[in-house]
Amino acid sequence: MGRYAPIRDYAVIGDGRTVALVARDGAIDWLCLPNMDSASVFAAVLDAERGGTFELHPTQRYEAQRRYRPGTNVLETTFTTASGSVRVTDAMTLPDANLVPLRELARRVEGLSGRVAMEWRATPRFEYGKRTCLERRGEIPVAAHGSDGVAFPSWGAGTPEYRDGGVGGRFEVTAGGRALLSLIAARDEPLVLPPRAHVESRLDGTAAFWERWSARLTYAGPWRDAVVRSALALKLLVFAPSGAIAAAPTTSLPEAIGGERNWDYRYCWIRDSSFTIEALLQLGCRDEATSFFWWFMHATRLTRPRLRVLYRLDGGPDVPERVLDHLSGYRGSRPVRVGNAAAGQLQLDTFGELLDAAFGYARRGYRLDRDTVRHLADLADFVADHWRDPDTGIWEVRMEPQHFTESKAMCWVALDRAARLAEASHVSERRRARWLAEAAAIRAFIDERCWSKRLGSYVRYAGADELDASLLLMPIMRYDDPTSPRLTGTIEAVRRELSRGALVYRYAGEDGLTGAEGVFVCCSFWLAEALALAGRRDDAARSMDAALALANDVGLFSEELDPTSGDFLGNFPQGLVHLSIISAAAAIAAPPS
Repeated sequence: MGRYAPIRDYAVIGDGRTVALVARDGAIDWLCLPNMDSASVFAAVLDAERGGTFELHPTQRYEAQRRYRPGTNVLETTFTTASGSVRVTDAMTLPDANLVPLRELARRVEGLSGRVAMEWRATPRFEYGKRTCLERRGEIPVAAHGSDGVAFPSWGAGTPEYRDGGVGGRFEVTAGGRALLSLIAARDEPLVLPPRAHVESRLDGTAAFWERWSARLTYAGPWRDAVVRSALALKLLVFAPSGAIAAAPTTSLPEAIGGERNWDYRYCWIRDSSFTIEALLQLGCRDEATSFFWWFMHATRLTRPRLRVLYRLDGGPDVPERVLDHLSGYRGSRPVRVGNAAAGQLQLDTFGELLDAAFGYARRGYRLDRDTVRHLADLADFVADHWRDPDTGIWEVRMEPQHFTESKAMCWVALDRAARLAEASHVSERRRARWLAEAAAIRAFIDERCWSKRLGSYVRYAGADELDASLLLMPIMRYDDPTSPRLTGTIEAVRRELSRGALVYRYAGEDGLTGAEGVFVCCSFWLAEALALAGRRDDAARSMDAALALANDVGLFSEELDPTSGDFLGNFPQGLVHLSIISAAAAIAAPPS
């Protein structure tokens, strides 16, 4: 099957346009160029034999320790061997005044002690592993396909040797010595090979940028290190040209090894918008919050009055799903998918998250123009017209639509927030009165059809007798007072029935797919936040501590965890998890209200 690093063993680097996965052993096993949602150049994480990788490590047995340089997304890996030690610094560099290259990945090797023999090997594979186009241009290895090109300039890293569709070299580093490797990429323009000094300068400048950015974060409460790391992870998921935030930078990392639950997360989910806006504003990231708000206002206008579940990072609504049959999948987990068919589902809860985001944005003093208010009012009218329809719910189940409780509650949130926004805007009183009337009808439906006396809790969907962790969003989104008997009962029932220690399953019922899944990590932080809002701050803090202890060695989380082994599952790193960390920490730190 070849080498597959545990998902837990990855760290990420990025430049606001794309993201690379770097394994503990120094291999870059995932990189899409030029953008996060472009086709891959390295995809060994999805097929160890044909996906392509960029390896860098000692030639002899070693131990590896790593960290992010404090306050940055610059990764430092220290390799220690019997003969000495070296530090490898990896970063996707940020543009400087030179404007070229289009994308650049820099890998600096510094000798710390003794002498260490190193080797590197790059096997670029365009179009998700389909194309090998490596050639020699002078001393520089180059690969090109169509309008895309990559080159691998290096300094002090040995003479490039070509074999088996790849290129590599060997070199030795002594204490105080340095070598430098890089990948540069271009599309529709020449590959401009930079001098070493420019690459070194951009690498140092990139670290300085991240240090300045993280120093501006205003959060000063408990778990600050985890909050800052989560903020830095989210910043990597921001697609700078548009302001959109990807759910994750990867596709098809499985929710169960060998199973079919493999999805493409390289798009922006409207559902996450409310959490994103609030988290960014809590951290003082006003520019990012503003850019993201106006991005999703623009994107959702393209499909008004309906909402797509997710949009491309450029705002486009079309993300057709297809299967890459030629890839074997992570540890044999197939199919490997590109695109996401969930985009066309009806998920009514997205209206609540979007309108809550708009309400929170305006409540903090930001102005909504008249066209935006009209757009939001049209969305509220759609909810008033359609809340009685069944939908596929927050978890995007591929089964018959149901009357999911969380969807109904978020429809109530949508109409409640629209009515509040209308108080200070040019919306007719007649429309506002209708929204309030429909909100009351939704509440009556939920309380009558979605409550279980036996469980003492709201349930997954109307008429069901099972639970769903998304019910924790009801107190978080202020469907009711979080200390009310029904919401405290629901929090306790989810904790009792779906939790395994610090971990929380999404649900226990059917979802239209075969096989099981791991525990959904963001639900652990939803539970901590819900407990805090319900006044159980000590329980919330204990839940927070236990959940954070499950991060990998550089403070990152995937979408899910295997509850038995602790192995990471699903796409990595997942933005919703890191948003939930920020939100839960802020809720626990906030003074009681």
